[in-house]
Amino acid sequence: MSGAASGLLRGIRVVEFVHMVMGPSAGLILADLGADVIKVEPTPDGDNTRRLGGSGSGFFAMVNRNKRSLAVDLKTPEGKKLVLRLLADADALVENFRPGAMDKLGLGPADLAKLNPRLVYCSLKGFLPGPYEHRVALDEVVQMMGGLAYMTGPRGQPLRAGSSVNDIMGGMFGAIGILAAINERNTTGKGRHIQAGLFENNVLLMSQHMAQFAITGQEAPPMSERMVAWPIYDIFDVADGQVFLGVVTDTQWKLFCEAFGLPELLNDPRLITQTDRRAARSWVVPLVGERLKDLTKNELMTRFEELGLPFAPIARPAELFDDPQLNVPGGLLPVTLADGRVTKLPNIPLSIDGERPELRRDLPRVGEHSAEIAAEIGYSTEEVAALQAAKIIL
Repeated sequence: MSGAASGLLRGIRVVEFVHMVMGPSAGLILADLGADVIKVEPTPDGDNTRRLGGSGSGFFAMVNRNKRSLAVDLKTPEGKKLVLRLLADADALVENFRPGAMDKLGLGPADLAKLNPRLVYCSLKGFLPGPYEHRVALDEVVQMMGGLAYMTGPRGQPLRAGSSVNDIMGGMFGAIGILAAINERNTTGKGRHIQAGLFENNVLLMSQHMAQFAITGQEAPPMSERMVAWPIYDIFDVADGQVFLGVVTDTQWKLFCEAFGLPELLNDPRLITQTDRRAARSWVVPLVGERLKDLTKNELMTRFEELGLPFAPIARPAELFDDPQLNVPGGLLPVTLADGRVTKLPNIPLSIDGERPELRRDLPRVGEHSAEIAAEIGYSTEEVAALQAAKIIL
């Protein structure tokens, strides 16, 4: 682990009791940056997320690389003793189970603060403390109640965003809180109880629209009805598909009109200023679309790139595997799926001194590192074998 990006958190041990996406996302960020992240899983089958199908079939693969798996039966005294021994010298704990679940196991923040005062305890929940804190939440739930679904779908047809945005971003805030608390602990010697909430995360995403209402008194309409702030900021149908194009400044407007043979627009007295051009979108955009419709995507995007104008192909997730930008070294990391096939999935979006985080560990098999971890915290070879024989660890 010599790379700059993968060594930043060397020496930090994180123990996670997590499932689904939010909790594992926090651990993924810390693991990719070099922390020793130990995923505690129940025996004998491990994290239920491993077996999800349908839209959840990719959850485990996306957020569990660079971690070690400890499969342990926490319902046994011996299993709990092992986990407590592990936590006695850990730097951080991450959990995202229902409120009260960790307390029932004797692994709540108050219990562990007595065992290890330096421990940073991170709880990732549906809601922060308040009237809703005992509710069960999912990304879909908070998108509906937090305004994101309203802003995403057409009016009267609220629509979940096309990714687990709150789970992933909520995990990010958990990781940020952990790092802030570890920084403070290096001075005070004491850990903190960090909490991050799905709902509050979603509301942060809505803060731009809340601020707009506070300033203008006008509610932001759904994105499908938004009042575009730029003269050209649209998806256009072209000869072989669709492409998004932006022309957002006076300089860009001149470049665009000259490059695509539109002197009648460049010299039109009705289109002198940005305000003029924005007000004329109803007739300018169709005219531009007519002029561009016979070009191919590649022709149009090549011209826009040469001119320094904003553009984007309309990509599907499956097409991203072959994206040239993502296929530079470190953009996508190889992982081995449960059926033995190897795929490549996105790295975290960070570069440190020009280096991307590395794949240090493939997706862990259930209990793959149980014996190794037990030995590290002082169990003898005979004790490990006895725990395995009793099926307390795998």
